[in-house]
Amino acid sequence: MKTIFMVGTAGSGKSLLASKIFDYYTRNGAFVGMLNLDPAVENLPYTCDVDVRDYVDIVSIMRQYDLGPNGSIIMANDLVASKIEELQREVDNVNPDYLIVDTPGQIELFAFRASGSFFAQNLEAEQKVALFLHDGALLTTPTNFVSIALLATSVKLRLGLSQINILTKMDLIEDKIKDILKWSTNMASLEDAIAKQADGESYTLAINLLRSLNVGGFAQGLIPVSNATGEGMTNLQAALSRILNLGEEVED
Repeated sequence: MKTIFMVGTAGSGKSLLASKIFDYYTRNGAFVGMLNLDPAVENLPYTCDVDVRDYVDIVSIMRQYDLGPNGSIIMANDLVASKIEELQREVDNVNPDYLIVDTPGQIELFAFRASGSFFAQNLEAEQKVALFLHDGALLTTPTNFVSIALLATSVKLRLGLSQINILTKMDLIEDKIKDILKWSTNMASLEDAIAKQADGESYTLAINLLRSLNVGGFAQGLIPVSNATGEGMTNLQAALSRILNLGEEVED
C-alpha cells in the first residue's frame, strides 16, 4: 500500500483534489482507499472507506468536557492518534493499492500538534508522500508566496515525509500563474519581485526567509492542478510515481 497525505491551508482544496486523485487512479485500474482524518468535517466529495468520525465525535466531546467548538476540535484531533490501531486495522481490511489520507482543514491541527506527526510516521505503508496544496488565491504577491513557502517547508520538517508542492485554483489566477510558477523555480526573479513590492524591514525579512528556503531546497517548482478541469493531473501522477512507484507510471 502506498499512502498519500493531503495537507494545506484551509480552503486550499484538499478534499476535492483527493477525490480527483481517487478518480484518476481508479480509471487507470488501481484500487484506491479513502481515509478521512478530519473529525469536524460535515460533507465530503467522496465516499470514505475509513472515517475517523466513527471513532471521534465532536458533539460528544463538547458535552462531556464542556468545551467550545475550537477546544473540542483540538481535543478531537489529538484523540485521532490514540485511534491509530483501529484505523490501521480498517485500512488493512480495505487493503488498497493507494490510500489517500485527507487531513483536517486547519493545517496546524495536523502538522503542528504531536498527534499529526505521530500518525504520519506510524501509519504502516510501503511508501508515503505528502501533497502540500498552495492555494493560488493566496500566492498572488511575492511576500505571500514566501510566507506560504515557509509554511510548506515547516510542514515537511514536522511530518518528515517526502513532499510534492501543488498549486491549486489555477483557473482563478490565470493572469498571475506565469509569475507564480517562475517564482517557484527562479529565486532571482522572486527576489526582484519582492524588491518591487516591499521595503525596509519587510524586504529584509522576506529576502532572508527566501534565502533560507533556498538553502533547504524549496525551489523545486509547483505543479499546477485544476480541480475543475483536471488539467495537471498527469504531471501530478508522474511526480507521485517517482516517489511511490520508483518511476513506474500508471497508464492514462
